[in-house]
Amino acid sequence: MARLKRLFIPEVPQHLIVRGNDRQVIFTADADRYYFMGCLQAVAAVNEMAIHSYVLMSNHVHLLATGASP
Repeated sequence: MARLKRLFIPEVPQHLIVRGNDRQVIFTADADRYYFMGCLQAVAAVNEMAIHSYVLMSNHVHLLATGASP
């Protein structure tokens, strides 16, 4: 079952988690991490989202981000 839609309040930081299916590894090499960070940077710029901090683990990612508008 999918989770409920996240409550969005503009200019309020959110803790976001991205996980691999069944805790599978999503980053196997540094190249994977660099690619993910490049995509994240591009998407954040297009969507006016500020990334305050991040942690890239082998099977998941933690982000602290603030969006400007829904």
